[in-house]
Amino acid sequence: MKDKVKPTLVLTIICVAASLLLVLAYEMTKDRISEQKEKKFNSSVESLFGECESHLINDNFGNDEIVEIAVTSDGKTAVQVCTDGYSKGGINILVGIDENGALSGIEFVSLGETPGLGSKVRDESSFCEQFIGIKEAPEDFDAISGATFSSKGMKHAISTAMNVYNENKEAILGG
Repeated sequence: MKDKVKPTLVLTIICVAASLLLVLAYEMTKDRISEQKEKKFNSSVESLFGECESHLINDNFGNDEIVEIAVTSDGKTAVQVCTDGYSKGGINILVGIDENGALSGIEFVSLGETPGLGSKVRDESSFCEQFIGIKEAPEDFDAISGATFSSKGMKHAISTAMNVYNENKEAILGG
């Protein structure tokens, strides 16, 4: 009987100790990780709009693909969207919307698409430029040959950002 209880007891103690160490590591690093994410987000907002003050909106308006929304003091909005392209969750972009409601820029937070194929949505400037100035979700667009899933993912991300902005403009700008 001792031969059966002893290994179980040892394994339980090891699991409890490992769990406690994981909790301790999480507690020690969560604030720093949060700060780094906020710095990355703020630098992406500054890449879109230049030097500016912004505040975050603590609402994704019922859309799980919306990560963050920031509004600058002069009415510009940055919507961070993370969606699927070829890779699940492979497209993480920041969509800049100017004070008139037109798309003014796209900044890549991260791109997990296939290098050389799906990454063309970021590397070929003409692809993103076709969306600049739109005020509603795009219907037609020029996809990149060989990167169809990534192109459709980008269109979906931009459509998501524009739809959430247009449907919730008063709540977003009212802060």
